[in-house]
Amino acid sequence: MSKPKQIRLAINLLASGRHNASWKTLADPAGLSTDIDVFLQIARTAERGLLDGIFLADNYAGLAEESFKRPFRALSPGVLLAALATHTRHIGLVLTAPALYGDPATLAREIASLDHVSRGRGAWNIITSQHEHGRKILGADGELARSAKYDKADEYVTIVTQLWESLPPEAIVADAASTTYVDAGRLRPVEFQGDYYHASGVLGVVGGYQGRRPVLLQAGASESSKQFGSKWADALFTSHWMKPSAQEFYSDVKQYAAQKWQRDPEKMLVVPGVYPVLGATETQARQRKADLDDQLDLEYLKGALATLLGVETADLDLGRELPYAKIPPSDPDIRTGLAQREKVVESARQRGATTKQVLLEYLTGGHRIVVGTPEQIADDLIDWVDTDACDGFNFNIDRYTDGLDHLVDWLVPELQARGRFRTEYESTTFRGNLGIDDGTA
Repeated sequence: MSKPKQIRLAINLLASGRHNASWKTLADPAGLSTDIDVFLQIARTAERGLLDGIFLADNYAGLAEESFKRPFRALSPGVLLAALATHTRHIGLVLTAPALYGDPATLAREIASLDHVSRGRGAWNIITSQHEHGRKILGADGELARSAKYDKADEYVTIVTQLWESLPPEAIVADAASTTYVDAGRLRPVEFQGDYYHASGVLGVVGGYQGRRPVLLQAGASESSKQFGSKWADALFTSHWMKPSAQEFYSDVKQYAAQKWQRDPEKMLVVPGVYPVLGATETQARQRKADLDDQLDLEYLKGALATLLGVETADLDLGRELPYAKIPPSDPDIRTGLAQREKVVESARQRGATTKQVLLEYLTGGHRIVVGTPEQIADDLIDWVDTDACDGFNFNIDRYTDGLDHLVDWLVPELQARGRFRTEYESTTFRGNLGIDDGTA
């Protein structure tokens, strides 16, 4: 009898948790965005739970609008993850950085350095976001059309991966007799000239621990994103509320990987976000969520939802369904956020959700909420994996650190008891623990 499919699990690292009001329930929240002790506690707990990775989202910019309402992402991802690396031994460390801004060589060096410092646990989450606040602080020009941004991102990733290959380990010969430290004949210099980027030369660091490139991840759900992700990513982060759309995405990217890029689809994972709220009983879990929801600034969130939908705040009645007739049609090729609008509208319409229900789910950043006991949530996760909707999940913890404790102490043992999650780490590298290590550089 074959072993049941193992579920991949990671967490999204946020200072206070995914719930917008979680910080209001914590002692001394003012310093949370830069409190290294809290981040270290989270990392140690996640590794105690044998989780695959820590996913550090980042806006790569200054204060965003949400920063005025909750603890924000303040520390440089590379610095923070390097610190976490020194206090952990197995868990993957995922750095988020754009493939549209900055120079590829600097990022290639940063991620390769993280991979060496962590002994094979570094990873790059490739993003193509074009949020206005990010463009402004970086001094970037206007927003690119979807096709153009993925062409630009493709050039960026091509240069990064070629730079990682430019100094192979065997080129460092350290031959004292001939006073040769690096054998120039074994180098693989980059010569790249594209429409958006160009690069020439050799990166001054081996492109990954033991000559293996860092793990690549990518987030998105559009057709262009699926094509891009299936080409480059070892794991795809995505967001689905409804299982049929998740199954369609899963089927598409696996087929693209195999048929268009000649990749083994089993070596490319699909890991959607999910927002679990756990309790010893379902009643306790629902009460936990209600207690946090009661702390929300609904008027602020109502305005944010109106902006997403392209309607006026006055058009939203919390007790009624969304004003579908007033929501304008969207063209995803024009500007950022419209794919998110379509997803919210489609899901709300299918479920007959009220505006307040949509509002309380929108705060999760578009990720599916699952509320219940460890047994109920395990049932849900296993169902998604066994019906080809995904290979695992990236958890958005409602509140740190007790929400993570519930995940590690309640849900993980339930999955282990069912033979669906590891009881010890298989490897010291991220690639090995994800099950995508094919033994080649």
